[in-house]
Amino acid sequence: MQVRMGLLNKKPEWSTERFREHWREHHSQLARQLPGLRSYVQNHVIDREQRGIVFARGPEELDGISQLDFENDAGMGDALASEIASRLAADEQHFIGRLRIITAQRNVVVEPPPAGKALKRISLLRRRSDVSAETFAYEWRQVHGPMVRKLPGILGYRQNQITSRESPKGVPAGYDDLPLDGIVELWFADTDAIDKAFGSLAGRATMTHAQSFIGEITTYLVDPLVVI
Repeated sequence: MQVRMGLLNKKPEWSTERFREHWREHHSQLARQLPGLRSYVQNHVIDREQRGIVFARGPEELDGISQLDFENDAGMGDALASEIASRLAADEQHFIGRLRIITAQRNVVVEPPPAGKALKRISLLRRRSDVSAETFAYEWRQVHGPMVRKLPGILGYRQNQITSRESPKGVPAGYDDLPLDGIVELWFADTDAIDKAFGSLAGRATMTHAQSFIGEITTYLVDPLVVI
């Protein structure tokens, strides 16, 4: 499964409420028409606290994160070449001030709960400067994932390993242009459950391991809207 994720910042002159309403009520209805689209979720940022962890935070300050899932690269390419994609791009110019895109390979570690049944947290990961992309991928997928799976109270956990970048949208970018390596999706019952999970023995061990290969973790609580 290929996931195409947008890192969104609203136009400065738009209020948060206006931005969310347009994205939710109008833009979603265009996006859902993309051919081959398997799933589309809007993640509206509602909280930017690290919550539960003490870790260096990156510079990203987002208003939303979109997720569009396609069966494969070919399906995604067909969708991006469609007439609907052109209409989407025109609408993005209307209400989005900054839009960057990452494409990622998804790894489901703990199957998420049904929509609306848990609190969702998304984290942007950047590897340490002395850690290679290959080492990061191994440590994250093979070592860190099984450790996170043991956190008490965890209800869902997905890893999205970044494979390509566009900054801005439509312009291929290198790592230095968008220095992110992965995007985490976690689900818990509430904020107390987050604190308890990372304050546990398993949580402390997990974060100790994170320090060995991750340089920055930038977390957001989000209000997800499942369009498809």
